[in-house]
Amino acid sequence: MTAFTRALRGKSTRRIAAASIVATGALLLTACGGDGDDMSGMSHGSGSSSAAATTGAGDKAGDFNDADVTFAQMMIPHHEQAVEMAKLAGGHASDAQIKDLAGKIEQAQDPEIKTMKSWLTSWGKPTVGMGGMGSMPGMDHGSMNGMMSDTDMKELQAMKGTEFDKMFAEMMIDHHNGAIAMAKDEQKNGENADAKKMAGDIVKGQSAEVKQLQGILGQL
Repeated sequence: MTAFTRALRGKSTRRIAAASIVATGALLLTACGGDGDDMSGMSHGSGSSSAAATTGAGDKAGDFNDADVTFAQMMIPHHEQAVEMAKLAGGHASDAQIKDLAGKIEQAQDPEIKTMKSWLTSWGKPTVGMGGMGSMPGMDHGSMNGMMSDTDMKELQAMKGTEFDKMFAEMMIDHHNGAIAMAKDEQKNGENADAKKMAGDIVKGQSAEVKQLQGILGQL
């Protein structure tokens, strides 16, 4: 074999080896790229599932806690007494503003009573519990969250005309302030979205009615 022939064979061998290295490298890069895409896809998929699970958690309309239950159980008898007082205005009040406001109180609070009872039923809780003011029959609840005592209610029933108007306004102011305090507690500590919304409506609506009653008292 001549020196020239040996040189040609050497170059061919090196070219084949180089080509093999390049091909092997390309295969490795392709494999790595595929693995990277798969891992990336898996990672994104897991993240999305976790985010969805986290978003869904605690965002159920039926979620509630002890504060929600206490709010409903206490506000039901509180509203019921306000409605009872409001109904007296028709035959006892003489002031047109008192009669008008009493009608609005009845229209607003009666449906809320039904709504709160439906919440408690759906939560599997009694409409009156340990926190409810009606849990102890015969107990005088005067001054508890603005609730009137049995004596107070009997006195109001005995009043007519301007005397009734004044007593009604004074009692309802105290009653509303009690409800507002309870509602603010629910806003702070409650969990159920519907209950907290109602609490906000009570704070807003009854605060406005307190101002109106104070104005009426100043005119009587």
